[in-house]
Amino acid sequence: MRPKFSPRPLCMMLPCLLLLCCASLPLAARARAKRRHAAPPQGKPSVQQVQPPNWWSNLPNPMVLLQGKNLADARIGSSVAGISVRRTKFSQNGHWAFVWLDTSDAPPQHFDLVVRTSGGQTRVPYELEKLHDPSQGFQGFTSADAMYLIMPDRFSQGDTAGPQMPKPAATVDRGNPHAYHGGDLRGIENHLDYLKQLGVTTLWITPLYAQDSLSEDYDGYEPVDMYRLNPHFGTLQEYQDLAADVHSHGMKLVLDIVANQVGPKSVWVTDPPAPDWFHGTPADHLAATDNFASIASPHAAPAAYEPVVDGWFRNVLPDLNQSNPLVKQYLVQNAVWWVETGTLDGLRLDTFSYVDRSFWQDFHAEMHALYPDLTTVGAVYNPDPTVTSYFAGGQKHAGIDTGVATLFDFPSSFALRSTLTVASSTGSSMSTLENIQRQDWLYPHPDALVTFFDNQDTARFLSAPGATAARERIAFGLLATMRGMPQIYSGDEIAMSAGSDGDNRADFPGGFPGDPKNAFTAAGRTPQQQAMFAWVQGLLDLRAHHGALQTGAQQDLLADDSGFVFARFDVPAPKNGPSPAPSEIDLVLMNKSDSSRTFHLDFTRTALDGVGSLAPLWNTKDTVAVTQDRCDVTVGAEQLIVFAAQP
Repeated sequence: MRPKFSPRPLCMMLPCLLLLCCASLPLAARARAKRRHAAPPQGKPSVQQVQPPNWWSNLPNPMVLLQGKNLADARIGSSVAGISVRRTKFSQNGHWAFVWLDTSDAPPQHFDLVVRTSGGQTRVPYELEKLHDPSQGFQGFTSADAMYLIMPDRFSQGDTAGPQMPKPAATVDRGNPHAYHGGDLRGIENHLDYLKQLGVTTLWITPLYAQDSLSEDYDGYEPVDMYRLNPHFGTLQEYQDLAADVHSHGMKLVLDIVANQVGPKSVWVTDPPAPDWFHGTPADHLAATDNFASIASPHAAPAAYEPVVDGWFRNVLPDLNQSNPLVKQYLVQNAVWWVETGTLDGLRLDTFSYVDRSFWQDFHAEMHALYPDLTTVGAVYNPDPTVTSYFAGGQKHAGIDTGVATLFDFPSSFALRSTLTVASSTGSSMSTLENIQRQDWLYPHPDALVTFFDNQDTARFLSAPGATAARERIAFGLLATMRGMPQIYSGDEIAMSAGSDGDNRADFPGGFPGDPKNAFTAAGRTPQQQAMFAWVQGLLDLRAHHGALQTGAQQDLLADDSGFVFARFDVPAPKNGPSPAPSEIDLVLMNKSDSSRTFHLDFTRTALDGVGSLAPLWNTKDTVAVTQDRCDVTVGAEQLIVFAAQP
């Protein structure tokens, strides 16, 4: 029997149906709105650059930085067993991915980094290479060496057939002192025999980083890509070829690196890989100062020293934030990459005092662990040894040891120039130099300081008022005989004399096609150039054959307005009983006055106590008898001479 329909239950159901319909309306609207505002599907990830571009088996696990698109929150793995991804970190815009690899047990091999997102995947080829054998380089340098500074762009063009990679024509202009001139690594390699003949044992070349190719940044100190070799200078293979040839000549290779700043055209400036990659922004930053004394002072306010370490160099170059762990690891790895790729023996650390000392402490701890014999030398451009010594390694100030092996001896350089590059009547006393070196106790290893009178940032010695070729010969003589390791700026050995920044970086004559003279050969030098070359060559040969001039102690005997007299002598290791007498004692005398001078010397209670005579060693033919520790020695006008003490 069919039941009767009752209207009452229908009446009761209508309100429920109405409620359900009303409730479904906002749900549908919210669903439509969610579809409208949902993030678009992520595109396929792409990678344009990998830094470092390769790594080595048996080195610490690397942090690899990927640059590309659609990398945010990607899943990144390795294509092979034995290499894994420990962790990742991404920039908010998806342009950068930090990938920490575990390669601790992996042999040399090729593999892929596999990058996956919801939009697809991409594979990034990568390579673990075999470490170089230690015998291929990594020797370090010491005070027994002689260093020669080259700016690749200004020394010689070896690739005369044309650039390895396209060079914008507007950037190569030898008539413009601030433009590229065309020098390259092959040009340096072509003239290693010249350097060997001169007596050079260590070659320092300025940075090789890629820079803005449309500007005049030829010097290497404004990198836009810290893992790419500047195509103006050649290829990575040519860098490695140069290193191998330097070592085959029995010389050492030192590369300039930059940890303080990048160039303003670096992609990082507008798209930093991580927050706080720099100190400030292009619109809001401090301008760097050179108030290095404020860093050394225990009483300085932050307002005094923060612009030094956080400011933008020349108020233009973006200042890297080394206190950011990502930046620190990037910079340390970058140094390792250049060292291992080029089997380097040392690093010159540019703008050393503009970087926080705590970074250098960590940097050197890692570098020394990997390359125990690698030598680093820091640049602290200041005339005061109480300031420069504060940055020296081997000692702690404010709990920090920078770890740097040695420093450039800027205070002695300032003193040398002030005493020798002005007229005798107005120049500083030679005691100025002696007073600077009297403060050597401030340094843990003053014997290792790198001495010089010119570099790429100074006017040439001969361009200074009152400077003469004779005075430059004295300056070279002091570099070769004083404590420390001498550094020669390319061209000084042939008496180049250009002055201001740009002009002081003039091309080496004979290094470029079309040069009318070739100063790399004796036949191509002027008489003045040949005279200076022979003088420097002779001094370096003298130094190479006398250990006391390389590593011996220095004892100053006289310093006054025009004269400086000092002894260099080896210090034998003491055995049981009294210390043995030095086996070599050399006596250096210089006279900067414009007339000859006789020095009345008393050797009582000096390193020369008891010697019988002085035999000619350099720039003199006289043998001088010593009677009861006394003798007279005459030195000609503007001359430096050297004797060997005889029993």
